[in-house]
Amino acid sequence: MAAQVRIALKVQPGARRTEIVGFQDDVLRVRVTASPERGKANRAVIELLARTLGVPKRNVTIPLGAESRSKVALIEGLDDAGVRRALDVARDDAGDDL
Repeated sequence: MAAQVRIALKVQPGARRTEIVGFQDDVLRVRVTASPERGKANRAVIELLARTLGVPKRNVTIPLGAESRSKVALIEGLDDAGVRRALDVARDDAGDDL
């Protein structure tokens, strides 16, 4: 069975920038410029996570919280260490503390 990781998310739709803010108490805070209407923000979150983690968009789903700011993302094809490594690289590239 392929590795999979669940990540608790707190999403801010309608933000000025699409970005991963960082972890706060084991919840990954994410901002997206897309509005929450008709799943646009969810699609933006999936796209951002897939690009950041280096996996295809089809490997990122939001099984819980599709209509809420609090969500759970399921990442297929990476383990916990792989997700942390990719987020560390993203943090280093952005020059921010995730």
